[in-house]
Order: sequence, then structure tokens, then C-alpha cells
Amino acid sequence: MAHPARRRATYEDVLRAPEHMVAEVIDGELHLTPRPALPHVEAAGVLFVEIKNRFGRGRGGPGGWVILEEVELHLGREPAILVPDLAGWRRERLPGVPREPYLTLSPDWVCEVVSPATGRLDRIEKLPVYAANEVRHAWLIDPLQRSLEVYRNDGGRWSLLSTHKDQDKVSAEPFEAAELDLGSSWADVQAEPR
Repeated sequence: MAHPARRRATYEDVLRAPEHMVAEVIDGELHLTPRPALPHVEAAGVLFVEIKNRFGRGRGGPGGWVILEEVELHLGREPAILVPDLAGWRRERLPGVPREPYLTLSPDWVCEVVSPATGRLDRIEKLPVYAANEVRHAWLIDPLQRSLEVYRNDGGRWSLLSTHKDQDKVSAEPFEAAELDLGSSWADVQAEPR
């Protein structure tokens, strides 16, 4: 028996999604995930502040970056609609934040804060889309495992550059110009039992 063709998800599906869910579209399929849990929110927020303060405009650091939280991206021709936890653009590519509700310009860097609810989607579905759309660097941070994985896009394939854990001090691409205190990302998060 033939199954009816699945309707491809569109931006209208994203707009109709419940407010308590993050809606993304990959390969015409709508992905709904719950809003982030508190450890996820804490890790993303601390990392956002640390990177923005060191690499954003006028903060005394190297500067040269626009860093945004949970920005909606429309990438590719179809397009894929993604919401990375953090994303960054070099200022020569994105001089300022436009007024539109989403960006079509691929970031230079994305960071996904993985959780039990999002880990598979982040790794298996979203990373290949970022690679195909020429995102140069990706970080995967796990506040429960207290770990960071740093990747570089080499011709559409991700190369793992380094892994970090616990209280490591990190100088990692593309933010190797300053040392980041990884432990601050989960200083207030209760550790997962080992």
C-alpha cells in the first residue's frame, strides 16, 4: 500500500509553532524541540557574555565580531531554517544587525549547546547543514558533561580540532586570540552524577 506523500514543512509551519517550542526546518521536515532547560540556558548565556565581551565591538578585546543568541537563520535555496544557540559573523561580512526577523547570511561560527533533547538533532541534522552552507567553525558544548568540542569546516566536512572539559582554559578557533574560562559556563550548574 502506498503511503501519501509527506507535505514539506515551510516557514509558515515555523510561524505557527507553539511559543514554548523551538521550530526548525531541515530537508522539508519540521523539528520541534522544547525551550532549553536551565543548565543549557546558563551555559549559553555565560558563553555568550564572555565571547561578546571579548570579541564584540568596543569591549577592549580583539573585536571584529557580531555575536547573537538564538538568531533564526534561513540557509540555502530551500531553505533550511535553523536556530543555533549562539552565532557569530566577522564584521567585514555583517557590519551590523539588520532589522529583519532572520538572517540569510551564513555565520562564520555557530555554537550549539547540546542536551539529551537536542543532541541528535544538533549533531546529525544541523551540523551537515552548517557545513554545506560554509559556516567555518562550530562548537558543541554540553553543560551536563562539562565538555566542549571545537570543529572547523574543511571543504564541507567537519574536522574535530580539539576537545576541552571541566575547568579548562580555552583558546580555540575562531576565538584563539583570547583565553576563555570554560568552567564559568557551568559554574552554577549542578554536575551530572558520574
